[in-house]
Amino acid sequence: MRKILVGLGVVVLALVGAYAFGFFDSEPAPPTVNATVGECAAVTRAVDTPRFRAVDCGSDEANVKVAKIVQQVGGPCPAGGAAYSTFTLGVKLCLIPNLVEGSCYGADKETSLVKVPCGTAKSVKVVKVLGGGAACGEQRAVVYPEPAVTFCLDEGGA
Repeated sequence: MRKILVGLGVVVLALVGAYAFGFFDSEPAPPTVNATVGECAAVTRAVDTPRFRAVDCGSDEANVKVAKIVQQVGGPCPAGGAAYSTFTLGVKLCLIPNLVEGSCYGADKETSLVKVPCGTAKSVKVVKVLGGGAACGEQRAVVYPEPAVTFCLDEGGA
């Protein structure tokens, strides 16, 4: 009986050791953000600890749109146009503003960009949203190569 208990104890000890070794040996997966290209999000705490939350593109909270997902955190966002905002957590998200034609936007410490009433001081108005590198005429053009979009902006307020 004693041999059976000793044998059983050795087996239990071996199983516990294997479990502990496997448990402590593996590193937890790094945190990542779930996002898809074309998805809109509310990015808050833009300055200190950014937070990314997927929202409907028609929502007033939707201040950015995912333009590209770069699997390597150090990888570049598309070049050849306006600078992309980025959000990095496991992957790098290249973000463009989610601007709506006819709407006005101003700067905000919490989100960087917020929809405001047209006429608000230091705001910009989105006159047109065009596909590709289309010309804006008299308005200021902000061009992104991927996705190919041009925002035609004018002063929104005094």
